[in-house]
Amino acid sequence: MNKPRIPPGQRLVTDFPVLDLGIQPDIHHENWQLRLFGLVSQELVLDWDHLLSLPQVRLINDFHCVTTWSRLDVPWEGVLAREVVALAGPLPEARHVTLHSYDGYTTNVSLSALLDDDVLVAHSVDDAPLAIEHGGPVRLVLPKRYAWKSAKWLSAIEFHAEDRPGYWEVRGYHNEADPWKEERYS
Repeated sequence: MNKPRIPPGQRLVTDFPVLDLGIQPDIHHENWQLRLFGLVSQELVLDWDHLLSLPQVRLINDFHCVTTWSRLDVPWEGVLAREVVALAGPLPEARHVTLHSYDGYTTNVSLSALLDDDVLVAHSVDDAPLAIEHGGPVRLVLPKRYAWKSAKWLSAIEFHAEDRPGYWEVRGYHNEADPWKEERYS
């Protein structure tokens, strides 16, 4: 029997709803940077040209929002997160990351979740550059988690030993955010 594509409590949408904290930072390609810091062997800052020089991939994933909508077969383009992470060389004690956004938003995931083979530092969706309202120029995409873990307007990845709950996690959202387990709230 085939596993269903829509997690429990979700409904299918064909549009791409926009949810954010009410701030949509207008970061242009020439000003965008991604800082990798913390428990790494080499702190670094990637700019737009560096990101585009890395191996580019196209992944088609389902995308699930905690507000109960799911969109299937979303085509994303960008760089595998593990390729970006490898540039900094996380130290053995690095077990968790905080994802920082240009709007001040943060969220947390385990380093192992970030290194999964379908996690993308994305710059395009639906065969077009990411629009500002969807996190452009660059967002993270963690398709096995609810969308609040897929930080829009990605500005930094901080590596640390202990878990540090982010914006929604300290406000009662679940730390893991697995849509198949309906991990919406803690």
